[in-house]
Amino acid sequence: MKSLKKLLILLVVIGLIGAVVFYFRDTTEPQLTLTPNSGPISNKSKLLLSLTDAGSGLKDLQVTMVQKNNRMPLLEQSFPVSTETTDIELDLGKVKLEEGDFQIEVRATDSAIYHFGKGNQASKTFSLTYDSRPPIISILSKAHNFSRGGSGLVVFSVNEEVTQPGIQFGDLFFPAFRQPSGHYACLFAYPYFMAEKDFVPRVVAQDLAGNERQTGIYYRAKYKRFRDRDIKISKSFLDMKTPELEPLAPNAKTPIDIFLYVNREVRKANRAKMAELSKDTSPTPLWKDSFLRQPMAATLAQFADHRTYYYEGKKVDEAYHLGYDLASVAQAEIEAANDGKVVWAEYLGIYGLCVVIDHGLGMQTLYAHMSQLDVHPGDLVSRGQIIGRSGATGMAGGDHLHFGVFVSGIPVQPVEWWDQHWLTDNIDSKLQL
Repeated sequence: MKSLKKLLILLVVIGLIGAVVFYFRDTTEPQLTLTPNSGPISNKSKLLLSLTDAGSGLKDLQVTMVQKNNRMPLLEQSFPVSTETTDIELDLGKVKLEEGDFQIEVRATDSAIYHFGKGNQASKTFSLTYDSRPPIISILSKAHNFSRGGSGLVVFSVNEEVTQPGIQFGDLFFPAFRQPSGHYACLFAYPYFMAEKDFVPRVVAQDLAGNERQTGIYYRAKYKRFRDRDIKISKSFLDMKTPELEPLAPNAKTPIDIFLYVNREVRKANRAKMAELSKDTSPTPLWKDSFLRQPMAATLAQFADHRTYYYEGKKVDEAYHLGYDLASVAQAEIEAANDGKVVWAEYLGIYGLCVVIDHGLGMQTLYAHMSQLDVHPGDLVSRGQIIGRSGATGMAGGDHLHFGVFVSGIPVQPVEWWDQHWLTDNIDSKLQL
């Protein structure tokens, strides 16, 4: 009998211990976060509520909006058993908010038996600002004149802090940069490949709440025609260039196949690289005065020449030549066209050994086909400084310099940047606003 009583007592004790362990096995409240958890938002903003409970799992959720003592239920939800984590996008369109500050109250409960079956509860309040008004954009610059393949500058102001300001048309976007004056400056191009009807630039800006505004500008655009040139690919040219270009086209089997692959695919990849390099730019101009044209240099090819390539009497390819080819003597000294920072100085496909210099606002100059580089990425260079020597590396048939100008990765007409009068009227004077 005594043994039985001891056994019963032992079982009761074990049961009590088990009950206590089970009762206290989850005393941790759910974890919750809201993104964004502060600042301005609008109906367009994505509010992501993340909930986690690794213990007993989530049970229910309540979300309430509070503004000026007005409580507006937004969401009530129960969760399936054993739901440990979930993400919920809150829809502000379900409640009517006024402009100004408001709070989001979040209460989440788990499935624990703690607190006599009520579970653990987490409560958080987030303070935000409702803003449904787009920013106001004021165009400050005047006389926006463009030629196809050329550049231009717009200066504007915005009445509040914004993200992603710039110029947009078609699928192109040119970023604007805030200047010391507080105004924004946007350097952009009338692309050489674009029809006049498609060139309709708009200034765009989005405020911190996600409200976007678009504003047109007064401008004049001149459609410019470019030259057509026939290029005959000789066997001697292919024999000379194949050893250098072959590693760029590992699957091509013949010299002409190597040329065509490099002229098409590698050219495309190199242009993409120039667009990538354009993001490494100063938000303020680095240049001073007009850009230097290489001294005593004869022009071999112009910007946007449309080239048709022939091999053994047959048309095999075509491409645009997007720069100026300049030559004087073999291995001539090459000067930096203006003050700036070197962002590239090594081999790059069709351009061979080349240097890219950033001059600010997304404007960069390219010096291609060089035989020697005397600068390195990160170097600050001054107008007229020797940066290397000309050569015939890359897709070049003889010693010369290919000089290119890019605006946010889009090739533009170098002649404009060599002209002090054009630069003063269209760019520098506007930067003084």
